[in-house]
Amino acid sequence: MLRSESRTLPGWRRQRITMPEMVIRVVDVYPYRLDRGSEPVFLLLQRSEGRIYGGQWRMVGGKIAPGETAWQAAVRELMEETGRRPCRFWCLPSVNTFYEWQHDRVNVIPAFAAEIGADPVLNGEHAAFRWLPAAEAAARLAWPEQRRLLRLAGRLLREGIPAELVIPDDMLTASTPWTSTG
Repeated sequence: MLRSESRTLPGWRRQRITMPEMVIRVVDVYPYRLDRGSEPVFLLLQRSEGRIYGGQWRMVGGKIAPGETAWQAAVRELMEETGRRPCRFWCLPSVNTFYEWQHDRVNVIPAFAAEIGADPVLNGEHAAFRWLPAAEAAARLAWPEQRRLLRLAGRLLREGIPAELVIPDDMLTASTPWTSTG
């Protein structure tokens, strides 16, 4: 049956179905390092006690600020949480999603991977860091979608990142709300 031919089945009545709000308000970033002759390793940061998710091992993530694109927010969050600019930055061909019952909304979270060339510079948000192979890093993450996306990033690093997913270096260094021009 075509959509335009919707009919009500015998014994059923039509009801208006309300859907929860869908929002894009935060981003996930999976920082990694490529060591010669080995599998990629992923950076996990342990959240400081007394902060949201205190004690948990997490990847980089945060809110999209007004006027930012998702990828700009991801680069800004990476720099804020690690003190590092990406050597290579790309979007994952999938998103993280979850439902918040308290707000009746579905969160759609763009996900990115970022190669960084050095250990992070920790700030008050994080107490420790670890570089781990994909399987071990994924096992430490609390949320299933984050584990899935980290494993996807690892697979793409092994098999090859499609060129259309890579955000060009000139875009990363262009003057934007999160970079200075002088």
